[in-house]
Amino acid sequence: MTKKVLVVDDESSIVSAIAYALRREGYEVETANDGEEALVKVASFHPQVMILDVMMPRLDGYGVCRRLEDREDIGIILLTVKNDIVDKIVGLEMGADDYMTKPFEIRELLARVKALMRRVEKSSPPPDEQKNQAIVNGNLRIHVAHRTVTVKEERLDLTPKEFDLLTILMSNPERVYTRDDLLDRVWGMEYAGGTRTVDIHIQRLRKKIGDTDQQKLQTVYGIGYKASAPEPGGSA
Repeated sequence: MTKKVLVVDDESSIVSAIAYALRREGYEVETANDGEEALVKVASFHPQVMILDVMMPRLDGYGVCRRLEDREDIGIILLTVKNDIVDKIVGLEMGADDYMTKPFEIRELLARVKALMRRVEKSSPPPDEQKNQAIVNGNLRIHVAHRTVTVKEERLDLTPKEFDLLTILMSNPERVYTRDDLLDRVWGMEYAGGTRTVDIHIQRLRKKIGDTDQQKLQTVYGIGYKASAPEPGGSA
């Protein structure tokens, strides 16, 4: 399977350096110099990973994330000159998977691309024998093989991380997971972000599944999160 990476930055020297390093590692690479061009390339190139600068003309990195909020199977690494935790949280809230602050080491970026690519590839559908498996909790249904989630038979648009996080919690109702547990299981040991990432994704999931009263995804204060037990009558 060809591993595709889209590099988006308005500084041509940075784009060239990153693209060269990625191609040496065997990746197929396309580039873009602004957010609008990036969206066009996403539609035609179908990358698994996108390296995306925040500060760009026409449409910045945050704007690209917003336009791709309903994306599936694209991992996003944000590049930013700001080292403010607020800026990083904003990026994660908009669906980015990781971030790096400029200037950065190319070797570290390559390592993060490799780790993110593995996580995206693991999002591929499981073997055929699991094709009918579903997890049901009230009006929420997770179709494991197809990696889809429906609420009241309406399909939700989840990112790969949101799907993985929801599936882990719903597969083991009433089991309490610490934030570190979830960070390890969903993002992997290579992830350099903090546990705040888990909180942000839980907030996004609650909004998407309509869990405003937090009955399905429950906070265990001082520890982490758990999913409520399925409602009576729910089955796969």
